[in-house]
Amino acid sequence: MGYFSMLTDTAIRKAKPGDKPFKMADSGGLHLYVSTAGGKLWRFRYRYADKEKLLTIGPYPDISLVDARAARDAAKASLRDGRDPGVIKKLRKLANVTSTANTFEAIAREWYDLNKGQWVERHADDVLTSLEREVFPVLGNIPVADIKAPEVLAVLRGIEARAKETARRVRQRMSAVFVYAISSGRADADPAATVQKAMAPMVKGRQPAITDLDAAREMLGKAEAEKAHPATKLALRIIALTVVRPGTLITTPWSEWTDMEDGVWRIPAARMKLRLQHKDDDARDHWVPLSRQALEAVEALRTLTGRGPIPFPNTRHAHRTMSENAIGYLLNRAGYHHRHVPHGWRATFSSVMNERFPADKPIIDLMLAHVPKDKVEGAYNRALHLERRRKLAQEWADLILKDARPAADLLVGPRK
Repeated sequence: MGYFSMLTDTAIRKAKPGDKPFKMADSGGLHLYVSTAGGKLWRFRYRYADKEKLLTIGPYPDISLVDARAARDAAKASLRDGRDPGVIKKLRKLANVTSTANTFEAIAREWYDLNKGQWVERHADDVLTSLEREVFPVLGNIPVADIKAPEVLAVLRGIEARAKETARRVRQRMSAVFVYAISSGRADADPAATVQKAMAPMVKGRQPAITDLDAAREMLGKAEAEKAHPATKLALRIIALTVVRPGTLITTPWSEWTDMEDGVWRIPAARMKLRLQHKDDDARDHWVPLSRQALEAVEALRTLTGRGPIPFPNTRHAHRTMSENAIGYLLNRAGYHHRHVPHGWRATFSSVMNERFPADKPIIDLMLAHVPKDKVEGAYNRALHLERRRKLAQEWADLILKDARPAADLLVGPRK
């Protein structure tokens, strides 16, 4: 069977499959392709950039003769405008696919998957968890283009009531999602940027901390006497002894405490940063000589959570780390709300030890992982003074844990 000069619906309906596929021509490059199985498919043959191309329009009878001719004419119009109709079809198909995934949650997860490779694991987990906990339950199912500034601000106001700094981080992440949606053609505005100046102002100042030694001893004792999960109490004690940042402590893998040399805990640079650019820079690793009491606390913890991959698992999700808030809530229940936070142990240590050992201020700064202004000196000094740092760590442990009960006692509940 050959070509027809101008097709009619009657001719198309009567066309039967043959031993080989054949084409039924209409006009202007449009034809109907008939397969050996009897399928009928509209196609348009054209030239673009001196190459012959074929555009598949769709099946008959889903697409009628009239509609096929209209599609051919639209393709010719694109050619007159200098555009390839085949490329236009692919872009429209992509747009149709993405339009089915235009909710805030769907786009946020796309953005997260695109960016998580540049973040260390702790930060990546924090980003996704904050969106899952704070944003998705309220705005997750809403098309991103339909979300306006008042809805964004309402979400952030709820977070501000608990933690202003967290609200600001969540706003930044929401803004990044909206920008990603704009760039992919699924939104026109970034309402999270609009509300930035409407958020509650941050009160600048140091985090609350008790810096008197006797008062700090009393505080630790009261907190450890509270009813709490033993891992939370041990986390508080290890923070007090090592004065590492709480976020660094709770994300520690067991491997860092299993492969220690001479009781020195080596924290990789990548865990001290949010991005991965320093992951191979050994000079930026933080070295923490552990006191006898710190080693005892680690071993007590090992009997509790040592069978798992992380020392401080979340009580609900064992594959995730505990929240920093758990340690702060322990201090709050002991009566230290707005008086001392877990991060405040760094100020306690600095105040007490600098007063007792003023000549050791540069070494005390190294123990706090403070970066010297002279970066060359900083890189050099981080590998030095380990013996003096070990002695200061033991001195501090003896001071802060004077008359304290052994770490193993924290596993069996509060003292009667």
